[in-house]
Amino acid sequence: MATAVFMPKLSMTMETGTVIQWFKQEGDLVREGDVLLEVLTDKINIEVESYSTGTLLKIYYGPDQVVPVNQVIGYVGEASEVVPDTAPSAEPHSSTEATEVQNEQKENHETRERESDGQKIRATPVARRIAKDNGIDLSQVNGTGPNGRVQKVDIEQAVAARSSKPISTQPVTTTEPRSQKVKVEGMRKVIAERMAASAYTAPHVTLSTEADMSQVMEVRSTLLPTIEKMTGYRLSYTEIIMKAVATALSRNPKVNASLKDDVIELHETINIGLAVAVTDGLLVPVIKQADRKGLADLTTETKRVAGLARDGRLLPDDMRGGTFTISNLGMYAIDVFTPIINQPESAILGVGRIHEKPVGVNGQIVLRPMMSLSLSFDHRVMDGAPAAAFLQEIKELLELPYHLLA
Repeated sequence: MATAVFMPKLSMTMETGTVIQWFKQEGDLVREGDVLLEVLTDKINIEVESYSTGTLLKIYYGPDQVVPVNQVIGYVGEASEVVPDTAPSAEPHSSTEATEVQNEQKENHETRERESDGQKIRATPVARRIAKDNGIDLSQVNGTGPNGRVQKVDIEQAVAARSSKPISTQPVTTTEPRSQKVKVEGMRKVIAERMAASAYTAPHVTLSTEADMSQVMEVRSTLLPTIEKMTGYRLSYTEIIMKAVATALSRNPKVNASLKDDVIELHETINIGLAVAVTDGLLVPVIKQADRKGLADLTTETKRVAGLARDGRLLPDDMRGGTFTISNLGMYAIDVFTPIINQPESAILGVGRIHEKPVGVNGQIVLRPMMSLSLSFDHRVMDGAPAAAFLQEIKELLELPYHLLA
């Protein structure tokens, strides 16, 4: 009996996936574990493998087509088998089969990611695809990623170097400048759709305050050598802010919530997403059970997922299960901004830069390192008072950070 290939569902909020390209064509022989196609799901690229051996009998959706999750996108079976000419509609009874298939696909993908670390040529999936499309030999490319991993930017530079030509000495003819048009697709399209849906669905309200970071700076300076010796990573302000947020969430459970079908779900676990800027957009890897981790563990985990995000190696589980998100623009000259909630969460914290400002202290005007905090919350889930109390709790924890160690 022919085996269906499904569009995988890899998160609770994922509703569709986009076909990027098929590596096999109808009539090709495939073996169990062969990569059939690549799809974009929840802002990351996933290679869908065949979990049976046979012939690729049917392909229902081509490149750039958006397909609902759990939808049959192809069939693998015996060459003589007959399958529908058009894609069968998703049926309720197929959800169990689809889930089993997706779990197996996820396990195979994670296994392949682990095994790839032992290969001689280390490269991200995106880099491999671009190299294949442009006929670039990966062995001839110097990787700039961790452990010499070849990244997207390395392949792009190789393509540019190959196509470069000597500078012409002929007179240059002046032409009218032309605007560049970039199609909204892939990760950019997913981000655009999800942000628009969040902005138009959830009534956003943003509260702002400032925290005196004097004592946080002292704590960081004191713990920096110890944590670097323990983990090999430098403690940053992000981990301290995350610890304060996790503690505040444990004391304000109504903020750690989601609205689903007119029911507010208060989450038992505190999983904090961290917005990470990457070449093609923005990814939000999740630190699981952040409230149960100390600063050393938070430093290790934050550096790990941020590195995977920038290297294009995040797995679906790394982005699943978030209950609250932090967006830190402190590395830029940004003071206050209004972040958009990462649905289905109910709130997001925007963090600005730390810079000295004149403030009044005990009747004196002094310079203090101040940092802005901007909390956007879903007014359907909570009102202004509990949201303000939560933001005030974060401020107090940052101004008295030793309470985090109690």
